[in-house]
Amino acid sequence: MAFNTPVLFLIYNRPDTTIQVFEQIRKIKPGHLYVVADGPRKDKLGEKEKTDEVRNIVLAGIDWQCEVKTLFRDENLGCGKSVSGAIDWFFENVEEGIILEDDTLPDLSFFNFCEIQLKRYASTKNIKIISGNNFQNNIIRGDGSYYFSKYVHIWGWATWKRTWQSYDFDLQEWMSCNIKKRRELFTIEKEYNYWNNIFDLAAKKEIDTWDYQLFYLSLITNGINVMPNKNLVVNIGFSQDSTHTKTPNHKLANLNMFAYDQDIIPSKMKADDEADSYTFYNVYSEPFLPVGKRKSIYLLFMRIIRKPYETLRNLIKNKGNE
Repeated sequence: MAFNTPVLFLIYNRPDTTIQVFEQIRKIKPGHLYVVADGPRKDKLGEKEKTDEVRNIVLAGIDWQCEVKTLFRDENLGCGKSVSGAIDWFFENVEEGIILEDDTLPDLSFFNFCEIQLKRYASTKNIKIISGNNFQNNIIRGDGSYYFSKYVHIWGWATWKRTWQSYDFDLQEWMSCNIKKRRELFTIEKEYNYWNNIFDLAAKKEIDTWDYQLFYLSLITNGINVMPNKNLVVNIGFSQDSTHTKTPNHKLANLNMFAYDQDIIPSKMKADDEADSYTFYNVYSEPFLPVGKRKSIYLLFMRIIRKPYETLRNLIKNKGNE
């Protein structure tokens, strides 16, 4: 029998990882498959051949009866616009669905986990997404087979149109917020400082991404998100060819993958503060950022400290000319 929940598969230029992820999709035979491919970069020699190869791998591999819709772009939009635009298109066609990128390899039970939670929480408006990720290093949170978090993890996830229709790629509301309102989103000063920088960089397009905007949406709507107590998806894309996950020995590059073998509803429907604190210090803290994002924050920091230095230097210079 075909799997009923629609699946969005985001592909680009990596045949090796695409084959592995697509094989898992092929095994569950979704009745509705949406495939989006960003266009090749014009200045990247040989990339068109790779993007064509990836598209052919997927189209030739659909050997079950299903509704297939494709959005294959000729121009390269980059990570942020390509992914967010793909999800826009997906939810123009469906009310709920599962989203996988070409480097997010799921256990087969991930699909069932998502389908269960999509149905269970379809009318629970403060639940924004369902993630297949667990970054708690085997620490079980709460008394269920999953817990709730303020964070959003998107290496294999699912959501509803009701969530995505509030998404703002440009973070316009963040840019209009005063400092007091921004600080109210976080209880820990270090966490506020970190995300204040990140959201500023994302809003100014100094980081080419789309997922920080989704996290901000969850924050400002008092959202909570479903996280399995066992990791159901691994990222197999850590390499120099990746857009963001470029460090092969990154601690999140070698996570174990498990099966979702029982479904136990947590007794409390609230974000686990202890788990979220652990997530911040072990996943999002600056030392563990991908190289590109570390560089962006470093440049921002240098601008901050350079300005008073330059002011002092000019004062000394002007004093000497008097």
